[in-house]
Amino acid sequence: MNKKTLAAGAIALAVTFAASACSDSGGDEATTATATSAPTSAEANSARFDQDDVMFSRMMIPHHAQAVEMSDMLLAKDGIPEPVRALADQIKAEQQPEIEQFEAWLDEWGMPPMHREDTPRMDRLDMPGMPHMDDMPHMDGMMSEQDMQALSDAQGVDAARLYLEQMIVHHEGAIEMAQDEIEDGQYPETVELARTIADTQQKEIDTMRQLLTTL
Repeated sequence: MNKKTLAAGAIALAVTFAASACSDSGGDEATTATATSAPTSAEANSARFDQDDVMFSRMMIPHHAQAVEMSDMLLAKDGIPEPVRALADQIKAEQQPEIEQFEAWLDEWGMPPMHREDTPRMDRLDMPGMPHMDDMPHMDGMMSEQDMQALSDAQGVDAARLYLEQMIVHHEGAIEMAQDEIEDGQYPETVELARTIADTQQKEIDTMRQLLTTL
């Protein structure tokens, strides 16, 4: 995928640096210490993650943030059918803690998250060492400014229907990224969360498609 090809080089250098920082410092003394004592938890963790784990975590933060924003937008409207409102609440309750988990992992790995504005889009994400992304396609499933404006303008059942249609596409993109992490990731906890995201969001897609038949 394009995002993996574009991000791999920049992230690989950062991951290599972070993973080797502890072992590079201290010269012969560090080598001796490593040979005579067990590695710390931080050292062990740094050796277990790779560029795919970093990329997935960085991408999922703004991706989830947009899903939360879309849900907030819908929940602020009147006339939303209760099953759709309940689903929006569920998506928020799931994805906000996952954002915090991704941020915690990036902090643990010494990897800064991508910077984003209020409406996260691929062309607004600033990754250190990456080329300017104005001409790049949106991250998988991300809504454009026009998509978000359409959801903002819609009301009642029309808003509920548009939310479901957009969120299906959004979830499909998240599942695709999660599958990449499952196949290529190294950090066990991140791969496990990717499995959870793929399973949970596929079930929600099935629910949303069923809800669309009732509107």
